[in-house]
Amino acid sequence: MSGRTPSTVAVLMGGLSAEREVSLSSGRECAVALRDEGFEVIEIDAGRDLAARLDAAAPDVVFNALHGRWGEDGCVQGMLEWLGLPYTHSGVLASALAMDKQRSKEVFAREGLPVAESRIVPRAEAEARHVLPPPYVVKPNDEGSSVGVYIVDEGASRPPQLGPEMPDHVMVEAFAPGRELTTTVLGQGPVQPSARALGVTDIITEGWYDYRAKYAPGGSRHVVPAQIPGGIAELCEDYARRAHAALGCRGLTRTDFRWDAAKGAEGLIVLELNTQPGMTPTSLSPEQARAAGMSFGALCRWMVEDASCGR
Repeated sequence: MSGRTPSTVAVLMGGLSAEREVSLSSGRECAVALRDEGFEVIEIDAGRDLAARLDAAAPDVVFNALHGRWGEDGCVQGMLEWLGLPYTHSGVLASALAMDKQRSKEVFAREGLPVAESRIVPRAEAEARHVLPPPYVVKPNDEGSSVGVYIVDEGASRPPQLGPEMPDHVMVEAFAPGRELTTTVLGQGPVQPSARALGVTDIITEGWYDYRAKYAPGGSRHVVPAQIPGGIAELCEDYARRAHAALGCRGLTRTDFRWDAAKGAEGLIVLELNTQPGMTPTSLSPEQARAAGMSFGALCRWMVEDASCGR
């Protein structure tokens, strides 16, 4: 914000993606927290008239609480750059790269980060044959919140028959066994020029960490800080900072891992990076911030004060 303290914040929420309901929850919680921090807050359910509504509201900062396509894939970010409105989270290119799972994994691999083998194929091919030896996962290349994830178990005789929610091309990815770990990073913006990792959370659930496990009451349990060896925790934080930097991210991101404890450090795999993870007080990133001594309100304030154009 170039030293100017913002007073009016427009919180974008809802939107048009499959993650609309999650975004509404994030946006409402952030709006409450920002009002408690003393900001004037305008809540905007992002529709096709978004540019006109933002022009009429003329906020100092846009807090982007959108999830999924159009909201976190570079589309809204490009519009905000065009309007000259400072905004939170990552910019156009980093957002687009992170949303494209295959391209982001290619960047991570070039930076020496461990990723699972994967490829993009027509959905008809994924339904007709085993593209990879089971076990493997079939999922959209550009959705979040575990929308449309199919697991093909070891020994499966036939590939999955995909539902109507799946796109024409899908990602087929080797299944990475083990525990679900995640690390939040803050940094590389006007407020904090170097990336800071907030620790590691162990996500405990029955079966796959799917949409229900993420958002239904009792669907999962979060252990923060994770009860894992110190060397693995340090490696998670190092990988998360490197992933954040490799994509050119700004503000807050969260990097997800799978860790096969039997293999030690060799069993840690980077799954993906989220440029706009869930933002309710009980979401993973705010939980990690709280464990690191930053309240939900302070985290939201940090993000507003970190906002800028040209991200």
